[in-house]
Amino acid sequence: MEKERRPRQVQRPKVKTHRRRPVGPKAPKDLGRWKPIDDLALIIGVQQTSDLQTVHLGVKFSSKFTLQELQHRWYALLYDPTVSRIAVSAIRNLHPESVQSVQRKALFSDQEEELLGTIKSTETPSVEQFQELLNLNASVFYPARTGKSLQKHWLLLKQYSLLPDQSVNPLNGTEPLSFSDAEEQINDEDLQEPYDEALEEELIRNDRRIKREIRLLENELSRWGVLVGTAATSNFDTQTLACLCGRNVRYLMRSKEISFGRDSKDFAVDVDLSLEGPAAKISRRQGTIKLRSNGDFFIANEGKRAILIDGSPLLSGNKKRLANNCTVEICGLRFTFLVYYDLINAIRQENAKTTNPLV
Repeated sequence: MEKERRPRQVQRPKVKTHRRRPVGPKAPKDLGRWKPIDDLALIIGVQQTSDLQTVHLGVKFSSKFTLQELQHRWYALLYDPTVSRIAVSAIRNLHPESVQSVQRKALFSDQEEELLGTIKSTETPSVEQFQELLNLNASVFYPARTGKSLQKHWLLLKQYSLLPDQSVNPLNGTEPLSFSDAEEQINDEDLQEPYDEALEEELIRNDRRIKREIRLLENELSRWGVLVGTAATSNFDTQTLACLCGRNVRYLMRSKEISFGRDSKDFAVDVDLSLEGPAAKISRRQGTIKLRSNGDFFIANEGKRAILIDGSPLLSGNKKRLANNCTVEICGLRFTFLVYYDLINAIRQENAKTTNPLV
């Protein structure tokens, strides 16, 4: 019997896949606001003082954590295995210099301050004496302590009268001194700077110059008051069409179109608003005021900032009719627009005759 021939199956070549093995320790996940250096400072601070409130007041973290945030973080490091594992891994990857900077700033424990208190405040110990104290009590002091750091902390304790042989003198025998009372009793003679004759003479000359300028300004003030009063009470002349009246200056409009803004070296306008007051925010060409043939005045805003007409804003590129006795406010400078109707009515009658010659 002939055997049935089965179709030959074509075998595909196997492709070897190379899996990348992880190199080095696995990178920790994002710790949020808490950085590895903050966790290290928190752990060292609690180990030294056993008080989270003291750690909150004495340790400078990378962010301003509240006392409640410190408590939550400390409990998470103690009882949450995931957070603890990630934090420990991140702390191990810190640079040695970063670890040393945190260790050098470790808070002092009560036992360390008791040993520092054995040196009396009346003495003037050297760094070698503190180094000797450190060598004799190496098991009590934190490993990162040095003789210089012990001396620095001892001087702080002495400055704030915290050494065992120091006491604050009472005010009347029963009540201790308050901070303000103690501050008043400090002798500031040693803190005063030496007398500088040249500096004192220069201060005296500056004082005389300032007083002279004030005296001149006071004399000029009465003259400006007279000028402003005269300008405010004067009537229109026969060539004035309208007027922008400010607190200090009156701008008379004697042509059918005027430009207003802020004068500069390269650009000049008909009405310089800087004479009225501070005009730094006003454009060099803020706008124009134009009299039409029918006797109506229109204002056009060509500057960057809006112009307020009776409180309503006129944006850049727009025009609006100006009524008599309306208020025009430009970047904090306020003016009143007044119209001389005798001359305006004469212009209207003249225009009516030219348009209607039979009248």
